[in-house]
Amino acid sequence: MRERTARPADEDAPQRSEATVNDPHEPRESAADPAARYREDWIAREELAERMIPLIGRLHRSRGIVTSIHGRRLIGRSPVEILKAHRFARLHGDQVLRPAKTLAVLEAIDRIGPGAASIDVGRLVTRYDERGGSYAVDDLDAFLCGELGEVVGATRPEATDVVLYGFGRIGRLVARILLAHAGGSGLRLRAIVVRRGGENDLRKRASLLRRDSVHGSFAGTIEIDEERSTILANGTLIHVIYSDDPATVDYASHGIRDAIVVDNTGRWRDEEGLSRHLRAAGVARVLLTAPGKGAIKNIVAGVNSHVIEEGDRILSAASCTTNAITPILSVLDEAYGVVRGHVETVHSFTNDQNLIDNFHKGDRRGRSAVLNMVITETGAAKAVAKALPQLEGKLTGSAIRVPTPDVSLAILNLTLARPTSKDELNAYLRQVSLTSPLRQQIDWIESPEVVSTDFVGSNRTGIVDGLATIADGENAVLYVWYDNEYGYSCQVVRVLEQMAGAHPAVLPVREPVVLASPERAALQV
Repeated sequence: MRERTARPADEDAPQRSEATVNDPHEPRESAADPAARYREDWIAREELAERMIPLIGRLHRSRGIVTSIHGRRLIGRSPVEILKAHRFARLHGDQVLRPAKTLAVLEAIDRIGPGAASIDVGRLVTRYDERGGSYAVDDLDAFLCGELGEVVGATRPEATDVVLYGFGRIGRLVARILLAHAGGSGLRLRAIVVRRGGENDLRKRASLLRRDSVHGSFAGTIEIDEERSTILANGTLIHVIYSDDPATVDYASHGIRDAIVVDNTGRWRDEEGLSRHLRAAGVARVLLTAPGKGAIKNIVAGVNSHVIEEGDRILSAASCTTNAITPILSVLDEAYGVVRGHVETVHSFTNDQNLIDNFHKGDRRGRSAVLNMVITETGAAKAVAKALPQLEGKLTGSAIRVPTPDVSLAILNLTLARPTSKDELNAYLRQVSLTSPLRQQIDWIESPEVVSTDFVGSNRTGIVDGLATIADGENAVLYVWYDNEYGYSCQVVRVLEQMAGAHPAVLPVREPVVLASPERAALQV
């Protein structure tokens, strides 16, 4: 039988050597008109990206497969955005990722029919190339069956109902994420509960979902039905329920069963207060989007998700800053050992502060948020120990609120048990951001031009600024950017997925990044 080959579709397009690809402004010597050749090259790649889009959408809708390139989601992306994701793979993975190979792998995934999963196509291409793959159809299919074996033939999980109690900054972003994931997620947004704010309340709530001064317009369509008190967003029907008391809401009357209620009001933070939700008909569990008090488990997705048990009725997703720093502290403690440290967070203002000077029960917090830098306190450093008990008593923390609406910066000043250098520390964290189990949480960037607004909308909870890293023996200082709204909301959804048993298998399987031996590391310092 003649061997079928999934020939990279741009095989006849202008090709470049590895060196030339790294410098896109240098034309091929053989090109009579370099500008025309570059344009032809771009058009060929853009056509390949256009061919990927229906595949990406079909895999998501029909099989619940979320495709990405080194953590950059491909669902709902334009051809140019898909090509940009390929460039990211080249810059951060030391690999030239050809769109033709990505397309071949996507077609193969569609052929073998895996179930719901989060699949990194970029990693699959890299792994296949490392073993000398020929892109022959039979060979590629066999490789993918091995890599994706645990989900081949798997069925999609039954969706779990989700209710948002409160519809503020975090509530609306969680809604956007759930709606964007609706085609493949095991979570289904069924209702929003708020206190009525006026006769046109529903219209205003929908408008706040549709438009956001920081995060831009909602990606999709929104319709309201004031008679039925519903919002129809991208085909998802959401009941808007008005109530002042969580215990009195009858979710079952709206067809909602065994729901997880996401309390994003911050009104109750202890078990007694949050248990009011459990008295409502149709509610099974509660997730708080703030640090929980008492015996409530504070979950940082990716770090201590394993402590979630089926019998847990109330959980907390901790705070945005705790989520930003805990994953990084986790990998640093594993590789180097954290002896002690101080966390300084330069934090965007929040709606808890005042536009102009007014009364506030907290020290300095009553002063104008948009005119001042405000020294205040944070419990994030101490809260790390709830996810990483081994760091109990080792960290202190403080905060400065600054006049920006979103994106914050955590500065980690650490003493390590094992000496290191800037280059080694950056190389380690860079690799962690690409291939480790915490890749969804940790990102890494090395650019002399990035500023806070560049990280608006980042789905990673902490982005290490490599150029700002300082390391001298046992002392290290790390600068970690984080979108304290969207990045945190992504973590909330990840905890929701764990609670619902709907967190997709992440493939290829990620492996912890192992540092070199202490003796070798000592020589590098």
